[in-house]
Amino acid sequence: MPIALLALTAGAFGIGTTEFVIMGLLMQVSADLHVSIATAGLLISGYALGVAVGAPVLTIATRKLPHKTVLLALMAVFTLGNIACAIAPTYESLIAARVLTSLAHGTFFGVGSVVATGLVPPERRASAIAIMFTGLTAATLLGVPAGAWLGLHHGWRATFWAVAVIGVIAFVVLAVFVPRDSAQKAERVALRDELAVLARPQVLLGLAITVFGFAGVFALFTYVQPLLTRLAGLPESAVSPALLLMGAGLAVGNIAGGKLADRALMPALMGSLAALALVLVAMPLALQTAVGAFLFVALLGAVSFATVAPMQMRVLDKASGAGQNLASSLNIAAFNLGNALGAGAGGLAISHGAGLPSLGWVAAVLTVIGLALTLWSRSLDHREARLACTAAA
Repeated sequence: MPIALLALTAGAFGIGTTEFVIMGLLMQVSADLHVSIATAGLLISGYALGVAVGAPVLTIATRKLPHKTVLLALMAVFTLGNIACAIAPTYESLIAARVLTSLAHGTFFGVGSVVATGLVPPERRASAIAIMFTGLTAATLLGVPAGAWLGLHHGWRATFWAVAVIGVIAFVVLAVFVPRDSAQKAERVALRDELAVLARPQVLLGLAITVFGFAGVFALFTYVQPLLTRLAGLPESAVSPALLLMGAGLAVGNIAGGKLADRALMPALMGSLAALALVLVAMPLALQTAVGAFLFVALLGAVSFATVAPMQMRVLDKASGAGQNLASSLNIAAFNLGNALGAGAGGLAISHGAGLPSLGWVAAVLTVIGLALTLWSRSLDHREARLACTAAA
């Protein structure tokens, strides 16, 4: 395995950690900066919106620069952003620093995927991309629980300092081990041809499925710390092990979702969204006991990330040709727009008196919208197939 590929994985680990770690720190940030938990939840929405805007914009803006230069610049932005988070004196400055950090996210994964495929023989390109994305899985499995533990014992600022150190290490490793000619020189595609993908209804529908389908996850996942401590009655010290268990479920679900999507894409997409909606609805019942709470977070991790590969593949399938790179970047933005929508919807439910138990229903409604859009997209597939048969006859 090329060591440069491991360098990309290290960068993905750092970026994934900084996105999700705030979920295990909401109560500490809320208390220290004197804001409500719902307001603290906007730190997740702000990051997600930054990714949603930054991913397509920076992907287009940096399309003519050397890939290594882009990766190093993005990792520098990521590191400086986390330092700004660690020293932020107010809530407003913290959310501004989070948005700054988020700008590196989408383009790093987009450009990193291209670089990864240039590091290995053609027959191993998909495996190279998968290896790089294990950094994101490892962030959820290890980085987030470790960050929550660090925040509990040394304060939430210590967590951001630790992530900044990861950024420095990743920058050095990328600078040393990623060769400047690692990415294959693909034929330049006119920007007009890339943007044409946005005129395809099925691509736009696929992006909408991602937004709403994943919004359901974050309407609940954002507030996992208060859910576990205030609703399930677990001590704060139990949050880190619960997040570790969720990360394990996430890893299993990610692999299972990919395999199911390879076999039958649309059934995998519909089935995973339906399963996610059922798990979300069961949240109030599951959190009545400690055992139920731990089982719930593990299952939530599994079903939520079982949707990721089918969603990504659906957009790529419908964006074949010149627009695949932009569509892939836009789908990363769509995931994060869903994160922001879900976190915001959950915060509204809490702040308007519905309380933490309502989050399961709020999350399920968002996911069901994603499922309905999937059924609509499938009906369009059938209609297109019938029209093609009629034309052939």
